[in-house]
Amino acid sequence: MKKFVSTIVCVLLLSSIFASACSNEMASPSSNQVTLRFATWDTGESLKYEQEIAKLFEQKNPHVKVQVESYAEGYDDKIAASFGTKNPPDVMYMWNYPTYYQSLLPMDDLLAKDTAAKSITEDFYENIFNYHKFEGSSYGLPVGFVTRVIYYNKKLFDEAGLPYPTEGWTWDDFRSAAKQLSNPAKKQYGFVLKQKDNSYAFQEFVWSNGGNFISPDGKKLEGFMNSQETKEAISLFSDLIKDGSAIVVESDRYTESFKSGKIAMIENGIWPLEGFKEAGLDFGTVELPAFPGKPVKGVIHSAGVSIAKDTKQLELAWEFVKFFVSTEGAKIRKGDMPALKSVAKETKVAEDPLRKPFYSMLEKGDEVPAFLLHAKWNEIDKNLDYAISSVLLGKDQADHALDKAVKISNQFVETK
Repeated sequence: MKKFVSTIVCVLLLSSIFASACSNEMASPSSNQVTLRFATWDTGESLKYEQEIAKLFEQKNPHVKVQVESYAEGYDDKIAASFGTKNPPDVMYMWNYPTYYQSLLPMDDLLAKDTAAKSITEDFYENIFNYHKFEGSSYGLPVGFVTRVIYYNKKLFDEAGLPYPTEGWTWDDFRSAAKQLSNPAKKQYGFVLKQKDNSYAFQEFVWSNGGNFISPDGKKLEGFMNSQETKEAISLFSDLIKDGSAIVVESDRYTESFKSGKIAMIENGIWPLEGFKEAGLDFGTVELPAFPGKPVKGVIHSAGVSIAKDTKQLELAWEFVKFFVSTEGAKIRKGDMPALKSVAKETKVAEDPLRKPFYSMLEKGDEVPAFLLHAKWNEIDKNLDYAISSVLLGKDQADHALDKAVKISNQFVETK
């Protein structure tokens, strides 16, 4: 009997050990799972697209868990804090490379050694790719892009008996139309501008007039930010406001003002396009007007994905970045324009009449924006944006405001 009981106990012990071993073997994939942190500023639908890409990457890499972190409006503060504590996300959305480049991994060596990455980078629109470089190094790969165009209300043009604007029109055409489309008594205006946060977009007007906010080498503001070309471009809009052809509104009412049906033209990116459709507006888009004898220039908005220099998952982070910007990832994302030529061609997005001018402006986006030319542009830009706002609000003249902005900002250029 004792021998029988002993035998039973042994069998049970062996069964327990075997079950435990099997259990450990089955659990091993999860116990070896690696977490990759990815930070984004997006929320809503855009965030859902990114989560979908993360899930697809997980399916292709079962040992990986992609932790998507949405920082929303607090993005810059949280990213800066994470760099400060040496605990940043492995991969993150990025655009302000001059501010963060010292905490980001330069990608040039990775790009040079990776044949798969080479095929992707060759598919990027070159001028978009250049927006993700600082001081000669690449710190991110483009996710998508947005250029800026003029939206126009067809109903108001029809009521005024005016032809719709077309490619090749001039600022004289624009001013004439804005004047005829305005009726202050009915609170109807030819054009609308924001009270502040205009400096980045205004670069394309200045470039189109042959000017720039800063010298190409990033070392000089005098004669650039306050050049005659810059002053003329800024004054163009203050003159429209003075003669009643344009109105200035608070920044958060900017796109809503066009939806009211009382604004004939607005300059903006792709972001409000679907909202204008939903509002029932009959509208068109057209590239920017030209100054006499000068080529039109466009500014580009482009988010990128970067890798933290302190990441402990470099190889995995690089694989995720490549997947995120690949054709597979690009087809999932919505909200901006594809940065890959092959995806744009396949989806025929550039053939859409409302989107075609955005690609036309992309071809004209060959200038380098000021923020990529100086590491302390954020400080300079505060003075520039204040100057532009002062002019638009009628508190100052372009001559004086821009001269003052240069004088105050020279301290940052001199310490470069």
